[in-house]
Amino acid sequence: MLSGCGQKLLLSLLGSTLTCLLVLMAEQPRGPEGLRLGGGRGSLLLRRGPLRETPGGLGEPRSPGASFSGYFSQLSRAKREAGGEEGRGRPPPPPTREEISPRDVFIAVKTTKKFHKARLELLLDTWISRHREMTHIFTDGEDEELKQRIGNIINTNCSSAHSRQALSCKMAVEYDKFIDSGRKWFCHVDDDNYVNVQMLVKLLSSYAHTQDIYIGKPSLDRPIQATERISENKMHPVHFWFATGGAGFCISRGLALKMTPWASGGHFMSTAEKIRLPDDCTIGYIIESVLGVKLIRSNLFHSHLENLHQVPSSEIHKQVTLSYGTFENKRNSIHMKGAFSVEEDPSRFRSVHCLLYPDTPWCPSDVAY
Repeated sequence: MLSGCGQKLLLSLLGSTLTCLLVLMAEQPRGPEGLRLGGGRGSLLLRRGPLRETPGGLGEPRSPGASFSGYFSQLSRAKREAGGEEGRGRPPPPPTREEISPRDVFIAVKTTKKFHKARLELLLDTWISRHREMTHIFTDGEDEELKQRIGNIINTNCSSAHSRQALSCKMAVEYDKFIDSGRKWFCHVDDDNYVNVQMLVKLLSSYAHTQDIYIGKPSLDRPIQATERISENKMHPVHFWFATGGAGFCISRGLALKMTPWASGGHFMSTAEKIRLPDDCTIGYIIESVLGVKLIRSNLFHSHLENLHQVPSSEIHKQVTLSYGTFENKRNSIHMKGAFSVEEDPSRFRSVHCLLYPDTPWCPSDVAY
């Protein structure tokens, strides 16, 4: 039992709480259906009867036993879903994992006929030899000999020039072929990339193909700035990140389908002309600037535009793509001991392949790495 002083104190507290609630209810505007707390998309409508939560949100009256605190719990949830203050600063939910196999990935290799011998033969001897079914070659000229070695060769009938129009033409064909394939992931690489398919599949398995995923590596240290043509006489500045095609990039099917209005059929070419930039930049523009999806940066992709000597030799087997070429007017390739000398294997792709697949018939045995 409470003492007389305790009873007075309790009644005083209850009275103050009731007064605050009455003032709150008096100050809020009433509609024909009841009392509305808050405003905008995150507002909560309190009807004359208690509410129950429906799959679509707040809806029909529920049993009278519901507590008043439940309304504030639903209000906080509604604000978070509407981008209210309670949701600001919270990290995004962890990505959903999805185990996939190489058959779920569509790898598009962009090349040109003059590099069929100089570049493609090296890829056909190395990583493509293990993954022919998932690999598709996009080129600009007929080659019967190449077609016999790999059936998945597509003549895009695009120009062989290294212009932004010709590059965008090939990318448009790549995109359409991927959509038709029904596969879960679209990955683009160039003909000077070695693809470690095991690591690629492992990386993509960190996500779900139904999510909005755009993953690769920028070649710039800042967003690219471009001018978007709104009409014949109106231009609009835009800036966005893009993953360089020279290192390769991947796009989930869920995101690729959202790109359709700007990428399918002839739309990719017209979108590229709208910003007057090449193919990989246009991909970044559609995804980041138009759709508002951010590039996921990965240091596992590598192009000839970076110093490949900086890739640790102990980490080579963990990379997704590698490249070769020139950097600051010097030969640029990864630095590693391998099955072949630098003179025999200037790209180091054969040595990398023997590291990953030592059972390859032409790989020397008992090689120290």
